[in-house]
Amino acid sequence: MPRPMTISEKILAAHAGLESVEPGDLITAKVDITLANDITGPVAIKEFRKIGVDKVFDKERVVFVPDHFVPNKDIKSAEQAKLIRDFAREQDLKNYFDVGRMGIEHTLLPDLGIVGPGDLVIGADSHTCTYGALGAFSTGVGSTDLACAMASGETWFKVPSTIKVDFDGELNKWVSGKDLVLHLIGDIGVDGALYKSLEVGGSTIRNMPMDGRFTFCNMAIEAGAKNGIIIPDEITEEFVKGRAQRPYKFYTSDENAVYERVIKYDVTKIEPTVAFPHLPENTKPISQVGNIKIDQAVIGSCTNGRLSDLKVAAEILRGRKIHKDVRLIVFPGTQDIYLRAIEAGYVQDIVKAGGAVSTPTCGPCLGGHAGILAAGERAISTTNRNFVGRMGHTESEVYLSNPAIAAASAVLGRIGSPDEL
Repeated sequence: MPRPMTISEKILAAHAGLESVEPGDLITAKVDITLANDITGPVAIKEFRKIGVDKVFDKERVVFVPDHFVPNKDIKSAEQAKLIRDFAREQDLKNYFDVGRMGIEHTLLPDLGIVGPGDLVIGADSHTCTYGALGAFSTGVGSTDLACAMASGETWFKVPSTIKVDFDGELNKWVSGKDLVLHLIGDIGVDGALYKSLEVGGSTIRNMPMDGRFTFCNMAIEAGAKNGIIIPDEITEEFVKGRAQRPYKFYTSDENAVYERVIKYDVTKIEPTVAFPHLPENTKPISQVGNIKIDQAVIGSCTNGRLSDLKVAAEILRGRKIHKDVRLIVFPGTQDIYLRAIEAGYVQDIVKAGGAVSTPTCGPCLGGHAGILAAGERAISTTNRNFVGRMGHTESEVYLSNPAIAAASAVLGRIGSPDEL
C-alpha cells in the first residue's frame, strides 16, 4: 500500500511515475504546461538555444504570454516581445497570445482552459501558483529550468511538506479571498511557508467562488510557499466544464495524510485587511489603518483583475467621483473580462467616476508600465506585492487591499472602507 498522501504529493507522484512520494524526495516529473512572459521568455529562449534541440517538446504545451510591458512601452520592451513572437512563429506554438488576444497570463490560462485540475504546471513567473485554485500543482521556476523543460517536457522537484490552512465561518461584509490570504501572511510572515505546499480548505473556501480561490492561491508565494492548492469540488467542475482543452483529473488528500502543520481561522473575526509598506506581512485590519492619504489607486492584476473584482469596484464607484487628488487606474485581467465589463456597464461606471481603464496588462504592478509612482507618492493597490520600489520610485509606498477598499479609497482620498461613503 502506498503511504497516505496530500493532494500535492499525489500530483507530483503521478507525474513522476511513482507510486508515492514524501517530503524531501528529489524527483523528475513530466510537466503538462510551461509558461513564460515577455520578461522571462527571452531569457528562456536564449537558454533553450544553447541546449541544441530544434523543437520544443510539445508545441501545444509551451505557452508564451507577453503581458508585463505590452502594448510595448519602449524600444527595449518591443525587442523583448519581438523575440518571443518570432520564437512562437518558428515553433508554431498553439498558445501564444499577442495584443488584442492577450490577457494577464495567470488570468488568461485558466479562463481558456489551458491549465486544469491535476496538472503539473511550471512558469517563469512566481505567481504561477495561481492555478492551484483549480487543484493543479503549479509553481514558479527560473528561466533556465524553464528552458530545459521546454526542451524535454520534464523538470526536477524537491517534494515539499504541506501546511494545511482551514478557514471556517461566513465572511464579513467587504471581506474576500484577498483579505484571507493577507491575514494568513500577516500571521505567519513572508517566509512562514517557505518551500512548503499551502493546502487551503475549510467551509469558507468550499463556499468561495473561483475568483476568490484564484486570488488566494495567487499570493501563496507571498508566504514563501512552493505552491498553493485547493482540493477541487463542484465549484471547480462548474468552472472547468466546457473550458478544458485537455482531460483533467480531480485529486484529493487522503484522510490520514501527514501535514507539517495545521492552522485554523474563524473568518468572522477577519476584517478587510491592508498590507502596509514594504512587505505583504505588514498587515492591519481596516479599523486600525488610520488616516493615510493616497495619490493613486490600482484595481486589477493577476490577483484581482477578474469580473467580480471589477463589479465590486464599479458598484462602489457608481454615482460617485474619484477624489480630486487621486488617480484611479483599472486593469481587467483579459480581453474577455474587459468586454464583459463593458457589456455589464462596469467600465462606464468607472470612467464616469473619473477612473482610467487600461487594456489587459500587468501595468504598474512590477513598477514597469502604465502607472509608475514618483518619489513620495502612495498607492493603494489590489496587486500582490508592495516591496521597496515595487511600483516605481524607491521612495514611493504601496498598500495592498481588496478591490472594495481600493475603490472606496479612491473616492475618499485616503485608505478607507465603503461603509464610510
